[in-house]
Amino acid sequence: MMEQPQLKLAKQLNAGAWVVTAVVLVLVGLMRRVKIALPEGWDFSFLAPFHAGVNAVTAVVLLIAFYFIRQKNIQAHRNAIYTALGLSVLFLLSYVAYHFTTPETIFGDVDGNGRLDPGELAAVGASRTVYLVLLLSHIVLAAVSLPLILFTFIRAFTGQYERHRKMARWVFPLWLYVAVTGPLCYWMLRPFYA
Repeated sequence: MMEQPQLKLAKQLNAGAWVVTAVVLVLVGLMRRVKIALPEGWDFSFLAPFHAGVNAVTAVVLLIAFYFIRQKNIQAHRNAIYTALGLSVLFLLSYVAYHFTTPETIFGDVDGNGRLDPGELAAVGASRTVYLVLLLSHIVLAAVSLPLILFTFIRAFTGQYERHRKMARWVFPLWLYVAVTGPLCYWMLRPFYA
């Protein structure tokens, strides 16, 4: 049984996790509809490969965290998870800034006009379907996993280790999948960046 201060902290952190999740989902929903003009000469196009790199490093750090917990090295596991969370926050802030300021890149849009003509669609063929399935699973699981990652972290942070372990068993693969599919989506989309 948790002590009263820990229980209160857990409830406050859980409420904060819901607020953070709601804010992130609203921002992600708006970023495709709202575009903010950058000052003359500014260009955030370098952020797309940066995002892929941050996601790839996050995936490696998650595997390191998994290794450390299997070795029962709790402090090293904790440090790796803090690093993965920090990388995820960096990614999220950068990703939102990028999509609020940069036109969307469409898979198969060779001429960069923002739409697919029949020739472009025919040229990419089934690879577009593969990309869209991968992207959709990435987006859905990123949205679903965000609060779950936060709640799993909160369980450990507030000393609810058994609950943390139970959640981490299925949240870890989701987080890892999102971290791995992000760079894969970028790699597939890369030929179509302007």
